[in-house]
Amino acid sequence: MITRRVFIKLNAAGAANLALASCGVFQSDTSVPEAHLQPSPALDAASIAKYQAALVIPPAMPQAPGGGADLDYYEIALRQFAQQVLPPGMPKTTVWSYGAYNRPETFNYPAFTIEARHNRPLRVKWINELIDGDGRYLPHLLAVDQTLHWANPPGGEAMRDHDGMDPRAYTGPVPMVVHVHGAHADQESDGYSQAWFLPAAVNVPAGYATTGTWYAKFKDIFRQKWGVDWEPGTAVFQYANRQRAGTLWYHDHTLGITRLNVYAGPAGFYLLRGGPDDLATGLPGPPPGAADPPGTRYYEIPLAIQDRSFRVDGSLSYPDNRAFFEGLKPEQLQIPFRPDPVRYPNGTTSGPSDVAPIWNPEFFGEAMLVNGCTWPKLEVEPRRYRFRVLNGCNSRFLILRLVSGTPTVRPIPSAVPFWQIGAEGSFLPAAVKRDSLLMAPAERADVIVDFTGLAEGTELYLINEGPDEPLAGGTPGVDFDVADPDTTGQVLKLIVGKLVAADTSLPPDQLVLPAYVPLGAADVIRQVSLNEAESETVKVRHVADGTIVLDPAGEPFGPTEALLGTVDPSGEGKAISWDDAITETPLQDSTEIWEIHNFTVDAHPIHIHQVMFEVVNRQPLDGGARAPEHWELAAKDTVIAYPGEITRVKAKFDLPGRYVWHCHIVEHEDNEMMRPIDVLPR
Repeated sequence: MITRRVFIKLNAAGAANLALASCGVFQSDTSVPEAHLQPSPALDAASIAKYQAALVIPPAMPQAPGGGADLDYYEIALRQFAQQVLPPGMPKTTVWSYGAYNRPETFNYPAFTIEARHNRPLRVKWINELIDGDGRYLPHLLAVDQTLHWANPPGGEAMRDHDGMDPRAYTGPVPMVVHVHGAHADQESDGYSQAWFLPAAVNVPAGYATTGTWYAKFKDIFRQKWGVDWEPGTAVFQYANRQRAGTLWYHDHTLGITRLNVYAGPAGFYLLRGGPDDLATGLPGPPPGAADPPGTRYYEIPLAIQDRSFRVDGSLSYPDNRAFFEGLKPEQLQIPFRPDPVRYPNGTTSGPSDVAPIWNPEFFGEAMLVNGCTWPKLEVEPRRYRFRVLNGCNSRFLILRLVSGTPTVRPIPSAVPFWQIGAEGSFLPAAVKRDSLLMAPAERADVIVDFTGLAEGTELYLINEGPDEPLAGGTPGVDFDVADPDTTGQVLKLIVGKLVAADTSLPPDQLVLPAYVPLGAADVIRQVSLNEAESETVKVRHVADGTIVLDPAGEPFGPTEALLGTVDPSGEGKAISWDDAITETPLQDSTEIWEIHNFTVDAHPIHIHQVMFEVVNRQPLDGGARAPEHWELAAKDTVIAYPGEITRVKAKFDLPGRYVWHCHIVEHEDNEMMRPIDVLPR
């Protein structure tokens, strides 16, 4: 079987506030950029100068009028604008991101941070404003594969949320729906993938569906519950925040195009504070606020790490054909694509092609970004800092390390450790000292780094030793090649400056973190599976120059999609598509252990909506179980499931309704590696 052939990549004082940064919001242009008729050539990431711009630290998102003593209220829109993502002097990049509806200066990639309080409801009116100044819709920045199972607005009411039949890239209005990742939210506010909505543009083509299959149902539920209606081009979600303090984030979750929408920019932190499971003193701070005066120094800093590729004109670059994944030119992949028939040279046929023409199974960008800037720098004081770290990459696993000396040397020892104090949904029982941070896409790590005692002028580098391809596990440099030390192997430069303010935080090994109360015994043990499919109709072989041609005696082309599923009585995976009968049906208030059997060759980050779960253990399919990692002994919403293993997690499902679980390699999620969950009321 032909599956994983070739992975080719696309060719200030404490950074105290945005006003000091040379990339980010204060240099963004909210006018709508003109579309380019022909794509610009690929930009060689090695030509991008590193550590030119100060790290942007996103402020807190300002609230809108309409809240009250018992409710925080936001109106947050998604817009298109140009921002200085590449170093100063290079072209700006057209991106999408969120901002406060009536505050144009707040639109930034990544979005400003939503600050939430324990047990205090927070309501957001999400607004799709992907329109130009005349109210006409803006097409997608990237090539949308219409042959996947996706939102499919051109299909109208009957065929929305369905496979399309047009192999050309979609150029119509863009659907969106927002998911607060990690939120314990009611079903109507979870950001269900089929509850998307188009912008209220003046030129939406006749016959297009303007909302997803579940939008109207959730709109009615919300109206009945809260007495608030949803206007065209909007949805209003409410978050109860009845959960432990943690590091959440928000991003798009539209069916079949999450990989593209998120790659275009819309994502931000959602930090939940307070309550009995937070720590009121002893931690580094303050974090950014909504209206801090210039020069405010921050000692709690969110870091959103992503990979992107660019074109010479500054635009984002992302594959627009399947040949890219094979490391070939389009003319070298000589196979039919959906929905064309398969006709072999000998005259035989095998039905329509099941190979999507544009979708790529994974994507690895060539440049590393932190908070929306390529390879920024951060000046720190010789004291302790708290970093909320997010792996916001589409497919890339990160292995982060703080080093000194030459940042391209491999292997290289750690110069300063991380002290991890929390995961996605809670603090750990005690701080864990780590030389490196392994982070899957969508995972978060709450860490303290102690720069105390380092001399002024000391230079440190945050490097990445993860692979430039899918991760299967193992040791960097031994079991897989590390990321390119000249590009994707570097992330952020830190420079030690003068101590400005006394450090009142405690050393991390002296912190007494809030006690974690584990879940009770499981009511149900559920077996699920991770699977990968190859073509059922297209067989191929390689010729001398690498070209792939049809051959009825050849191997099935693949992978064509990744799928979730169940486990059959013989212990084999049973792959199931998104639209098949729902198999994950927990009873409300039940506690379940999910045994996630990974029958693929790669590790997958598995995310379950509604819940924070506990990692129970991992076990090779043919071996004994091992305990979770020390840094996993907290409430989590995303877990690494390694190939050839069973990963067990325990969760309590206490909210009835429709949710999902999926792989957070978003290329997989967008092509069938997502399934609905129905939590059944008792």
